[in-house]
Amino acid sequence: EVQLVESGGGLVQAGGSLRLSCAASGFTFDDYVIGWFRQAPGKEREGVSCMGKSDGSTYYADSVKGRFTISSDNAKNTVYLQMNSLKPEDTAVYYCAVGGPAVVFADPRGYDSWGQGTQVTVSS
Repeated sequence: EVQLVESGGGLVQAGGSLRLSCAASGFTFDDYVIGWFRQAPGKEREGVSCMGKSDGSTYYADSVKGRFTISSDNAKNTVYLQMNSLKPEDTAVYYCAVGGPAVVFADPRGYDSWGQGTQVTVSS
């Protein structure tokens, strides 16, 4: 059973930084995509950043390019999202998710397993 556990969320002032972690276990497939998504109240879940583990390809939403960085530590089976220069509009619950190699990076519908989410709140 795939399990994903996010951590690292919190309250930060605008301009600050946070690093989210997603500890993964239970994988049985070698080629997968792991993504970070977020959902603000009243809004749809949106793709923030994704990584194809087989080739290291990455995706960033336009709204976070240059501010967020996705990375992974294979030894720890953990994926990170470094978030810098945070803005109030980044406030949301952030989720990590895993899907097979055919998923469209930014489309949450293709992902099979989800973590419980971690709240990120950016104050102005």
